[in-house]
Amino acid sequence: MAVSDADLERAARAIHDGDAVIFPTETVYGLGADALDPAAINQVFKLKGRSRDKPLSLGVPDVETALAYTTPTDRERRFMEEFLPGPVTVIVERKPVVPDALTGGLDKVGIRIPDHEVALSLLGKVEPVTATSANISGQPSAHVIEDIDPELREAVAVVLDAGETRGTESTVVDVEAGVIHRRGTWADDIEAWLGEQ
Repeated sequence: MAVSDADLERAARAIHDGDAVIFPTETVYGLGADALDPAAINQVFKLKGRSRDKPLSLGVPDVETALAYTTPTDRERRFMEEFLPGPVTVIVERKPVVPDALTGGLDKVGIRIPDHEVALSLLGKVEPVTATSANISGQPSAHVIEDIDPELREAVAVVLDAGETRGTESTVVDVEAGVIHRRGTWADDIEAWLGEQ
């Protein structure tokens, strides 16, 4: 299912205006809002019914853009260039521009660069965007729009439907600590890289 340029523009404008949108990634459908706007971030927590002490990740179109919001170590930078874009969330030190609302006050933030044409096109128009699954907390993540809670679908400004997504949730990794917090796609390859570097 194709997503038109007009749909992408509408979604980018909605995020710019402080609203939330649903967009596809290579793993599951995501819930995106302006990741630098505390009010938009709070809306995402509210829509998901998510605890405020569970940080949200930050979606960007490429590693270079991630450097505007984070200060990765040399090792983290090598990892990012190896595995991103892809189904991986990399936890790195955030810059002061990233609000406490996104990270729950933690010094680090998860960076996500989805390997999906629609997601990257959206992030090319507006960034950074919250990168969290489009589901009510505790419910399964969605691979098709129809599996997203109807109230959540109704509450967002734009839904970008690109058909079925094919992955599992991203692998969450703290490269500097050498710790995989959540095993998802590529977890074995990531583990091998961490052991070799």
